[in-house]
Amino acid sequence: MFKKYASAILLSKSENKNINATMTTRIGVIAIQGNVEEHVRALEKTLADRGEKGEVVKIKHQGIVKSCDAIVIPGGESTTIGRLMVREGIFAEIKETAGEEKPILGTCAGMVLLAKEGDEEVAKTGQPLLGLMDVKVKRNALGRQRESFEVLLKMSIFDEPFHAVFIRAPFIIQAAENVDVLTTFNGHIVAAKQRNMLALSFHPELTEDRRLHHYFLDLGT
Repeated sequence: MFKKYASAILLSKSENKNINATMTTRIGVIAIQGNVEEHVRALEKTLADRGEKGEVVKIKHQGIVKSCDAIVIPGGESTTIGRLMVREGIFAEIKETAGEEKPILGTCAGMVLLAKEGDEEVAKTGQPLLGLMDVKVKRNALGRQRESFEVLLKMSIFDEPFHAVFIRAPFIIQAAENVDVLTTFNGHIVAAKQRNMLALSFHPELTEDRRLHHYFLDLGT
């Protein structure tokens, strides 16, 4: 289903399986609000797909982020998530570790939090932004809860379309030249990558297609 990347190209299947079996991966999911359990299950299945030993932990307070090899910021209400992350000391820890090249995934509200700048709606809430990706975002740009929808998206990183679930989704208004646009919907950027960071308007954890979770973890290799 997912692509094999360069780190495994020169290895036989048995050699690659043996190496993966010795690896230990710790993935942290910010567990303040949003689709936490869905991300945990999807990531556990992704580790199993890869034959990697590891664990998925919930991050509710400071002191956990630095021990993780990858971080996920789920969807939810971005203002609430951001403020609670600041209060619990998680916000500063993520900013500090971002330069370590560990993969960071932000879905929906997580996309907003990763952005360097928000639109007027983001600004008026006074919500904190991590400012890790050189993008400007618009909140709730693709509709409210009752206007949620699903669509097949053609992505530059996959041969087959990806089943995307949008719920009160934001999108990226502007992206710097150093940001890779992975796909658009109706002319709007809904998936982008910058170095080790991946921002998605939609919710890959709500489908059985784990290609984006594999792609996310491979950002650290």
